[in-house]
Amino acid sequence: MLHAIGSKKELTELEYYAHVADILENELVQELKNYRHHISTNRFQHCVNVSYYNYLICRFFRLDATSAARAGLLHDLYYYDTKDYRRDYRRSGCIRSHNAHHPHVALCNACELFSVNAIEEDIITKHMWPLTKSRPQYKEGYVIVIVDKYCAALEVIVPKMRMAMRKLRRKKKAAA
Repeated sequence: MLHAIGSKKELTELEYYAHVADILENELVQELKNYRHHISTNRFQHCVNVSYYNYLICRFFRLDATSAARAGLLHDLYYYDTKDYRRDYRRSGCIRSHNAHHPHVALCNACELFSVNAIEEDIITKHMWPLTKSRPQYKEGYVIVIVDKYCAALEVIVPKMRMAMRKLRRKKKAAA
């Protein structure tokens, strides 16, 4: 089963899936499941979340929804632990922070695996704006900037809310 956070829809049964199936089924993309992301999820699920909501919003505004969906899946296509990079960055005095570094790594990895168009390239490399200097060139790039932050917030908040609700239910049950 494939779902986006906050949605009960089975993504493999939607039109969306036809646009991204080759990416989702790729073995190296599936490896993103092995990397923790935003505390309570993995990088694969985060990319699915961003991809699906990018697709919906861009389709609503009659933008290039296919490029937005595909770039959403590829925007965090890197294979290292973020915590390790940050620790090494501070020690070595590297020039690039993780926020500036990972979009370029993701693009390189994406280009090795798939054909990436100009819109997708721009979305992937500039999805961290305004934390990085380069602004998106296309409207679809601005959509991912917002959607990426929204999904990250959901991925942190929703599990905490679920945990709080479970505790509340247990207290009510114990009091009854």
